[in-house]
Amino acid sequence: MPVDPTKLEIVNYPHAVLRQKAAAIAAVTPEVLAVAIRMCELMHLAPGVGLAAPQVGLSWRMFVANPTGDPEDDLVFINPVLSEPSRVTEDYEEGCLSLPDIRAEIRRPKAITITAIGFNGKPFSLTSEELPARIWQHETDHLDGVLILDRMSPGDRTALRRKIKALEEEI
Repeated sequence: MPVDPTKLEIVNYPHAVLRQKAAAIAAVTPEVLAVAIRMCELMHLAPGVGLAAPQVGLSWRMFVANPTGDPEDDLVFINPVLSEPSRVTEDYEEGCLSLPDIRAEIRRPKAITITAIGFNGKPFSLTSEELPARIWQHETDHLDGVLILDRMSPGDRTALRRKIKALEEEI
């Protein structure tokens, strides 16, 4: 069934697609590229630094990211694979566009390498130990049905219990 990118909007937890393992994208088609463009628009409107396809209701292994906010820096990651996580970890406050008003300290490897297919249909690899590394890990979690709710400390989860419950009751 074709996707109309103009109809895509960010879905909130507990939407079922956010808990599914996303399917690989077989080919970089005009439809996939149109969805990526729409996802970049939604990411900037939110505003956010990353947005995964499940967050717009599509169980596809794709996300967009931009750590600077400058549209020239938008990157598309199709079928991304993370590798070479550093042994050094770092706690950093994260939020999520599908979990409005919920922020928590999340521990992740400080550095990571990502390999993906880009907007041009060609494979590429990047390594970072800055904000992009955190974004890539957060967005790849979305492709595996993992949310920051699953990574936050029990204390943070307890402190955010009312906000989480309010989201669950909206649907």
